[in-house]
Amino acid sequence: MQKIFSLFILLVLISCKNDDFESVYEDVNEPYSFEIPSNFPEMHYNLEHNPLTTKGVELGRKLFYDGRLSSTNIVSCAFCHEQPHAFTHHNHNLSHGVHDRVGRRNTSATQNLAFQPWFFFDGATSNLDTVSILPIHDENEMDETIPNIIEKLSEDSAYQKLFHQAFEDGEVNSTNMMLALSQFMVIMTSSDSKYDKYVRGEPGGELTPKEAYGLELFNDKCRSCHATDLFTDHQFRNNGLPVNPNLNDKGRAEVSGNPNDDYKFKVPSLRNIELTWPYMHDGRFGSLESVLLHYRNNVQDYPNLDPILRTENGLGIEMTDEEMEAIIEFLKTLTDYEFITNDELYFRT
Repeated sequence: MQKIFSLFILLVLISCKNDDFESVYEDVNEPYSFEIPSNFPEMHYNLEHNPLTTKGVELGRKLFYDGRLSSTNIVSCAFCHEQPHAFTHHNHNLSHGVHDRVGRRNTSATQNLAFQPWFFFDGATSNLDTVSILPIHDENEMDETIPNIIEKLSEDSAYQKLFHQAFEDGEVNSTNMMLALSQFMVIMTSSDSKYDKYVRGEPGGELTPKEAYGLELFNDKCRSCHATDLFTDHQFRNNGLPVNPNLNDKGRAEVSGNPNDDYKFKVPSLRNIELTWPYMHDGRFGSLESVLLHYRNNVQDYPNLDPILRTENGLGIEMTDEEMEAIIEFLKTLTDYEFITNDELYFRT
């Protein structure tokens, strides 16, 4: 009788073990389908180093929206990167973080990062896999440490499952966390605006006469810095903004240590620009009209002012009111409604 009972207990344990294994690890990890938009330049991120998978992306999305990446367990990446506004911190000139602390810069749009060689307004890193470390460690943003985050995630059975599914070693560690976040950020690709459909000859890409005129003006007056269909040349430029005395942010020079880089900032992409106000590295402008007025009337002289802003007639870019209106109409064609409503980029519990 005792042998029969022992055998019964063994069978129950085996059954429970198998059930537990299947319930935790039953989902299959598969390659994630991702195509480079035909009008985009080459991808900068190396997918061979970190191949996209369905579970890797799922894990990265969960991490992106998880407040436990901050010291208060409230401020997630998505706290400052809101999808309806192309993953910017809407209506905040400077980023806000834990305990409502205020950062030093406006939140950059999290889009098309896989195609960029530099990140942040000062180019503090060139590696997408390390991008998240900076806001996590910043005392005004997330104010947390990587070991603390890993300890919190390791105690969560849902994360144990996803890490096991997403990575061969199955470990809940910092390397896998960063790779998963990168996978999610790679798929945050905005490439379906009216402009994209226009250049690709797709339905819905018909420009109005005013938008077409704005594109012509943009190509003449703006394209040298906002190049390619990413609408940035990835360079660091001094665009003649008066120094903000409350910040005295020297931009690229704070990374390079080179005085010739004083007040140079990375040229931002103009994609979804209609949605990403306020503008500039310190969020000083609340409208596109204000931005263009700066370039027309208020460019300040610096020894390292970008040469493009020096002309025979003085500083800045010549534009009439009518031309400014047309350029703004064109810029609105860069709004990608599919991107800001894409369910793949939105976290659902």
